[in-house]
Amino acid sequence: MSAVTDRTPLLENGNGAHHPKPFFARVADSLSVEGQPSWLHSYKFFVFGSYFNILLLFVPLSVVAHQLNWDAALRFSFSFIAIMPLAALLGTATEQLSLKLGQTLSGLLNATFGNAVEIIVGIAALLQGELRIVQTSLLGSILSNLLLVLGCSFFAGGLKFHESNFQVTAAQASSSLMTLTCITLVIPAAYHSAKSHGGVDTNVTDIAVPGIDAFNKAQMELGLGSLDSDAYYGLKIISRGTAILLLFVYIAYLIFQLRTHSDLYVADAIAEEEEEEPQMNTLAAGSALLLVTLITSFCADYLVASIEETAERYHIPKPFIGLILLPIVANAAEHVTSVWMALKNKMELTIGICVGSSIQIAAFVVPLLVIVGWITHHDLTLFFADFETIVLFVSVLLVNFLIQDGKSNYMEGLMLITLYLVIALAFWVS
Repeated sequence: MSAVTDRTPLLENGNGAHHPKPFFARVADSLSVEGQPSWLHSYKFFVFGSYFNILLLFVPLSVVAHQLNWDAALRFSFSFIAIMPLAALLGTATEQLSLKLGQTLSGLLNATFGNAVEIIVGIAALLQGELRIVQTSLLGSILSNLLLVLGCSFFAGGLKFHESNFQVTAAQASSSLMTLTCITLVIPAAYHSAKSHGGVDTNVTDIAVPGIDAFNKAQMELGLGSLDSDAYYGLKIISRGTAILLLFVYIAYLIFQLRTHSDLYVADAIAEEEEEEPQMNTLAAGSALLLVTLITSFCADYLVASIEETAERYHIPKPFIGLILLPIVANAAEHVTSVWMALKNKMELTIGICVGSSIQIAAFVVPLLVIVGWITHHDLTLFFADFETIVLFVSVLLVNFLIQDGKSNYMEGLMLITLYLVIALAFWVS
């Protein structure tokens, strides 16, 4: 051992100390399976780690039902149930990867795959031209997280504890961003109302604009006015420009949450958490994530393909399917986790799951699908029907009112659940 002198560096990064490893070397260390669980243990945990995975039996049933063209209700039901355990497995694989990758990379990973089911179902519906299903399913996911999941969490936590407290600054920052994204959906609705024509005559265009006929036909089915070419072009510009700006805001939100103001989000919640040992090695978790994403894409495609026939044959409103039923598939795992955290009196984590997931959908998934539609020539806009826009606005407003004091109880949870049931009833008869 060398003698300590007055030139010996006090810190490791001083003169003569080992230089920190390059970024790619650190990534390679993260991908190394040395000292991590074996591939056999990893996949055994992945497949048999939850009794909920018994529902994976519906994955092959979904494929068989689609290939043999069984009744639409069977095809819809099998695909519907099959996606539930797949959504839970996506969460498991993402969580196992996050344990090894560190806070920043895991945050980006969760941002990408946290709502993978919504993205997959949305793209599948978008490529099949089911723009209304895309919009209602995304809106339904936001409402499900904000009202049903958060409401059940507040209610369950309130039954066990007289009152639960949480970090109000972080909650208000998240709800403010949720309010911003809600307002950006009001603007296209206001623009449409100002520019629309009341009649059903769609021959108001001087220049042929791709997609305008399908858009106006859908508007007529909803009892809304049509747009001329200039107004429709303006609506597309507003939607695409807003989508790009929302993506930038979401990136800034990630930096705010993970780097500059991370103490607001993790200080209280993580301090109580015990360090979790990974059950899967990094490569196994990554390969499982890709495999489940691929399988989910097929099941989502089958699900979307059966919606039209199921809705017509069994007289189920398509908006109800998109707004209520599809989000149940995507949010099943989050629902259980959020309620479980509330029962442990960890409301920061509960609000992070519910409001954070809603922000991901509104500020990341919706703009992403608008841009994907732009690239694939499926003109998805940020214009939601006036009724849907009002429903979203009042829901965000109620959540803001309830979390601004930093406390929750079972009565607040009951309020959120009641509003969700009223909205579900309204869409059933719409």
